[in-house]
Amino acid sequence: MEQPILVAAAVVAALAIVAALVWLSLLVTRMRHEAATVRAEAAELREMIDTMATASSTALVKVTSDNGQVDYVITALGEESLSDVPVRDESSGNAESQSVELAVPQRIEGKLFADIVLRETLIKAAAAASGVRRAFSAEHRNQVRFEMRREIKRARKQRKAELKAARRLIHERQRAALNDEDAA
Repeated sequence: MEQPILVAAAVVAALAIVAALVWLSLLVTRMRHEAATVRAEAAELREMIDTMATASSTALVKVTSDNGQVDYVITALGEESLSDVPVRDESSGNAESQSVELAVPQRIEGKLFADIVLRETLIKAAAAASGVRRAFSAEHRNQVRFEMRREIKRARKQRKAELKAARRLIHERQRAALNDEDAA
Protein backbone atom coordinates (compact mmCIF):
# COMPACT_ATOMS: atom_id res chain seq x y z
CA MET A 1 0.00 0.00 0.00
CA GLU A 2 2.86 2.33 0.67
CA GLN A 3 4.56 1.63 -2.65
CA PRO A 4 1.86 3.13 -4.91
CA ILE A 5 1.75 6.28 -2.80
CA LEU A 6 5.53 6.59 -2.94
CA VAL A 7 5.55 6.01 -6.70
CA ALA A 8 2.80 8.61 -7.20
CA ALA A 9 4.67 11.11 -5.00
CA ALA A 10 7.88 10.49 -6.95
CA VAL A 11 6.07 11.01 -10.27
CA VAL A 12 4.48 14.24 -9.02
CA ALA A 13 7.87 15.47 -7.76
CA ALA A 14 9.51 14.60 -11.08
CA LEU A 15 6.77 16.43 -13.01
CA ALA A 16 7.17 19.46 -10.74
CA ILE A 17 10.93 19.45 -11.33
CA VAL A 18 10.44 19.16 -15.12
CA ALA A 19 7.87 21.97 -15.07
CA ALA A 20 10.22 24.18 -13.04
CA LEU A 21 13.07 23.48 -15.48
CA VAL A 22 10.87 24.29 -18.49
CA TRP A 23 9.68 27.50 -16.82
CA LEU A 24 13.29 28.42 -15.96
CA SER A 25 14.48 27.80 -19.53
CA LEU A 26 11.63 29.94 -20.90
CA LEU A 27 12.55 32.66 -18.45
CA VAL A 28 16.21 32.53 -19.50
CA THR A 29 15.35 32.71 -23.22
CA ARG A 30 13.02 35.65 -22.61
CA MET A 31 15.74 37.45 -20.63
CA ARG A 32 18.27 36.80 -23.40
CA HIS A 33 15.83 38.16 -25.97
CA GLU A 34 15.21 41.30 -23.86
CA ALA A 35 18.96 41.76 -23.36
CA ALA A 36 19.51 41.55 -27.11
CA THR A 37 16.75 44.10 -27.67
CA VAL A 38 18.27 46.43 -25.10
CA ARG A 39 21.71 46.08 -26.72
CA ALA A 40 20.24 46.89 -30.12
CA GLU A 41 18.46 49.95 -28.73
CA ALA A 42 21.67 51.06 -26.98
CA ALA A 43 23.61 50.72 -30.24
CA GLU A 44 20.93 52.73 -32.04
CA LEU A 45 21.07 55.42 -29.35
CA ARG A 46 24.88 55.54 -29.61
CA GLU A 47 24.55 56.09 -33.36
CA MET A 48 22.02 58.87 -32.76
CA ILE A 49 24.32 60.52 -30.21
CA ASP A 50 27.25 60.29 -32.61
CA THR A 51 25.22 61.86 -35.42
CA MET A 52 24.02 64.59 -33.04
CA ALA A 53 27.58 65.24 -31.91
CA THR A 54 28.80 65.59 -35.47
CA ALA A 55 25.77 67.72 -36.33
CA SER A 56 26.36 69.97 -33.33
CA SER A 57 29.98 70.47 -34.31
CA THR A 58 28.82 71.74 -37.70
CA ALA A 59 25.77 73.54 -36.31
CA LEU A 60 27.32 76.98 -36.67
CA VAL A 61 26.60 77.89 -40.28
CA LYS A 62 28.10 81.01 -41.84
CA VAL A 63 25.62 82.81 -44.07
CA THR A 64 26.13 86.06 -45.95
CA SER A 65 23.11 88.34 -46.21
CA ASP A 66 22.08 90.54 -49.14
CA ASN A 67 23.99 93.55 -47.86
CA GLY A 68 27.23 91.55 -47.55
CA GLN A 69 27.09 91.21 -43.79
CA VAL A 70 28.19 87.86 -42.37
CA ASP A 71 25.73 86.13 -40.03
CA TYR A 72 26.03 82.87 -38.17
CA VAL A 73 22.94 80.67 -38.12
CA ILE A 74 22.62 78.13 -35.35
CA THR A 75 19.35 76.61 -36.44
CA ALA A 76 17.25 76.58 -39.58
CA LEU A 77 13.75 75.89 -38.32
CA GLY A 78 11.32 74.65 -40.94
CA GLU A 79 13.90 74.08 -43.66
CA GLU A 80 14.52 70.60 -45.04
CA SER A 81 18.23 71.14 -45.67
CA LEU A 82 20.76 73.84 -46.37
CA SER A 83 22.38 73.14 -49.74
CA ASP A 84 25.78 74.54 -50.61
CA VAL A 85 25.95 76.83 -47.59
CA PRO A 86 29.45 77.78 -46.52
CA VAL A 87 30.12 75.91 -43.29
CA ARG A 88 32.94 76.97 -41.01
CA ASP A 89 35.48 74.20 -40.52
CA GLU A 90 36.75 74.42 -36.93
CA SER A 91 39.98 72.50 -37.55
CA SER A 92 41.30 74.59 -40.44
CA GLY A 93 39.28 77.76 -39.95
CA ASN A 94 38.24 77.80 -43.60
CA ALA A 95 34.71 78.27 -44.84
CA GLU A 96 33.92 75.43 -47.21
CA SER A 97 30.78 74.85 -49.23
CA GLN A 98 28.98 71.79 -47.89
CA SER A 99 25.48 70.44 -47.86
CA VAL A 100 24.11 70.36 -44.34
CA GLU A 101 21.32 67.87 -43.61
CA LEU A 102 18.82 68.82 -40.95
CA ALA A 103 16.81 66.42 -38.85
CA VAL A 104 13.20 66.09 -39.91
CA PRO A 105 10.79 66.19 -36.99
CA GLN A 106 9.13 62.84 -36.39
CA ARG A 107 5.50 62.30 -35.50
CA ILE A 108 4.97 60.97 -31.99
CA GLU A 109 2.14 58.84 -30.75
CA GLY A 110 -0.76 60.33 -28.85
CA LYS A 111 0.05 58.34 -25.72
CA LEU A 112 3.65 59.57 -25.71
CA PHE A 113 2.52 63.15 -26.30
CA ALA A 114 0.00 62.92 -23.46
CA ASP A 115 2.69 61.41 -21.22
CA ILE A 116 5.11 64.25 -22.01
CA VAL A 117 2.47 66.93 -21.48
CA LEU A 118 1.26 65.40 -18.22
CA ARG A 119 4.78 65.00 -16.88
CA GLU A 120 5.63 68.60 -17.71
CA THR A 121 2.38 69.80 -16.15
CA LEU A 122 2.99 67.66 -13.10
CA ILE A 123 6.51 69.05 -12.70
CA LYS A 124 5.23 72.62 -12.99
CA ALA A 125 2.45 71.93 -10.51
CA ALA A 126 4.91 70.37 -8.06
CA ALA A 127 7.23 73.37 -8.41
CA ALA A 128 4.33 75.76 -7.85
CA ALA A 129 3.16 73.78 -4.81
CA SER A 130 6.68 73.83 -3.42
CA GLY A 131 6.88 77.59 -3.96
CA VAL A 132 3.54 78.16 -2.27
CA ARG A 133 4.50 75.91 0.62
CA ARG A 134 7.77 77.84 1.02
CA ALA A 135 5.98 81.18 0.76
CA PHE A 136 3.56 80.23 3.52
CA SER A 137 6.23 78.89 5.86
CA ALA A 138 6.74 80.82 9.10
CA GLU A 139 10.43 81.39 8.43
CA HIS A 140 9.80 82.90 5.02
CA ARG A 141 6.93 85.08 6.29
CA ASN A 142 9.21 86.45 9.02
CA GLN A 143 11.95 87.12 6.50
CA VAL A 144 9.51 88.96 4.23
CA ARG A 145 8.23 90.97 7.21
CA PHE A 146 11.83 91.87 8.18
CA GLU A 147 12.71 92.94 4.62
CA MET A 148 9.52 95.03 4.36
CA ARG A 149 10.33 96.84 7.62
CA ARG A 150 13.88 97.46 6.44
CA GLU A 151 12.62 98.80 3.10
CA ILE A 152 10.09 101.07 4.84
CA LYS A 153 12.85 102.48 7.09
CA ARG A 154 15.09 103.06 4.07
CA ALA A 155 12.27 104.81 2.20
CA ARG A 156 11.54 107.06 5.23
CA LYS A 157 15.21 108.03 5.51
CA GLN A 158 15.31 108.74 1.79
CA ARG A 159 12.18 110.93 1.99
CA LYS A 160 13.61 112.82 4.99
CA ALA A 161 16.87 113.42 3.16
CA GLU A 162 15.01 114.63 0.06
CA LEU A 163 12.79 116.89 2.20
CA LYS A 164 15.85 118.40 3.93
CA ALA A 165 17.53 118.96 0.58
CA ALA A 166 14.38 120.60 -0.79
CA ARG A 167 14.04 122.86 2.29
CA ARG A 168 17.72 123.78 2.05
CA LEU A 169 17.29 124.67 -1.63
CA ILE A 170 14.18 126.78 -0.90
CA HIS A 171 15.97 128.67 1.92
CA GLU A 172 18.99 129.29 -0.33
CA ARG A 173 16.74 130.68 -3.08
CA GLN A 174 14.91 132.91 -0.56
CA ARG A 175 18.25 134.20 0.82
CA ALA A 176 19.48 134.82 -2.70
CA ALA A 177 16.29 136.71 -3.53
CA LEU A 178 16.63 138.84 -0.35
CA ASN A 179 20.29 139.58 -1.10
CA ASP A 180 19.34 140.62 -4.63
CA GLU A 181 16.65 142.98 -3.27
CA ASP A 182 19.06 144.47 -0.71
CA ALA A 183 21.72 144.95 -3.36
CA ALA A 184 19.28 146.72 -5.65
